[in-house]
Amino acid sequence: MKQLAKTKATVRLRKAEDKNEWYVYIESYPVEVSGKKTPQRIREYISRSVTTVEWDNKRTARTDATGIKTYKPKRSDNGIIMCRSESDREIMLYADGIRKIRQKEYDNRDLYSDADNLLAEQKEKRQENFIEYIATLAAKRHARSSKSIQINWKRTREFLKSYSGDSLIFSQIDHRMAQDFKLFLLAAPLEGNRKGTISSNSAGTYFSIFKAALKQAFIDGYLMVDLSSKIKGIPEQESRREYLTITELNGLASTACEKDVLKRATLFSALTGLRHSDIKKLRWKEVTVEGGMAKLHFRQKKTKAFEYMPISQQAFQLCGEPRLPHQLVFEDLTDITWISRPLKKWVESAGIKKNITFHCFRHTFATLQLASGTDIYTVSKMLGHADVRTTEIYTKVIDEKKIKASEAIQLESLKKKEV
Repeated sequence: MKQLAKTKATVRLRKAEDKNEWYVYIESYPVEVSGKKTPQRIREYISRSVTTVEWDNKRTARTDATGIKTYKPKRSDNGIIMCRSESDREIMLYADGIRKIRQKEYDNRDLYSDADNLLAEQKEKRQENFIEYIATLAAKRHARSSKSIQINWKRTREFLKSYSGDSLIFSQIDHRMAQDFKLFLLAAPLEGNRKGTISSNSAGTYFSIFKAALKQAFIDGYLMVDLSSKIKGIPEQESRREYLTITELNGLASTACEKDVLKRATLFSALTGLRHSDIKKLRWKEVTVEGGMAKLHFRQKKTKAFEYMPISQQAFQLCGEPRLPHQLVFEDLTDITWISRPLKKWVESAGIKKNITFHCFRHTFATLQLASGTDIYTVSKMLGHADVRTTEIYTKVIDEKKIKASEAIQLESLKKKEV
């Protein structure tokens, strides 16, 4: 925060050399003067002098070489120099009036110069490129975040470029622009040569990132209004979470896969609920066996939270032979973008018609755990969810299975009476 100059204007007296009178002037200090490196002391004489000043013998002004002392003038409670004659008192009131004017000018100069500088800074910021600002913000916030988060921020910038061109300056951003961009996202095409538009949930993710950037831009002074608080996001559409039945999972386990590490990693996810990102970076030093029970102790890549999780003997077997502490458990497991083709081929070889991704094995873990009677709070903890409401989506799958099961037994004699 910038310090105020604290310039103070004071009425002072100077003794005339050849007369028994004192010239009245206004002294201001410290004063910033253009071209001067140090604060200046400004004296302004008002063409008035007085002769009947009352001196305060308890307050020495200075002592000359001969030992003669001079004293400071007495001042009233309002700081006005006191005089005996009526005319001199009027001069001192006049001088104090000028002092007040000068003091106000100095105070306002300091305040107005700050305001002018702030306005100039804001004007300059409003001409900067919002898309470049998002790139800088993403690098600062998410340098160590998961690859998926970094990709989402990058995709948001790309959509903004498609919407506005390479440049979108802050002065162009208002409520109407934000609403237009929301509609643009809801109709945005898929990447590459694929036909169709992005899902509503994907559009919602990108718009949430846009709003987060607006919020930070307001905090950083690029926007005068917090637009993010005035704009509604895109409601999340409940999507079907594909999963494998225990029969399908067993079918996959008994089907050969061209990449053994992929098979082991996906089945490990189905038995533990771990994400691909956490399985890929899992090292042997994070796997321990105590009293015959294997346990994981690791930090989630997505949430950065530490997890302590026991795993089954079968899950431990999928890890393979223990190696050095710093080595990866699932060495050579590729990035998620390179898994789709071999995974699809393996799933089809097992006779499964569902569209299965690596993340579906995490869904499978959650669904089968709940179906087997494990309480939702335990499942939520095992999945590393911060909020049990995130886990509740899987209970709807279980409810669908219950409804279907309730219709499995049919009595022929009652079929005709159905409403």
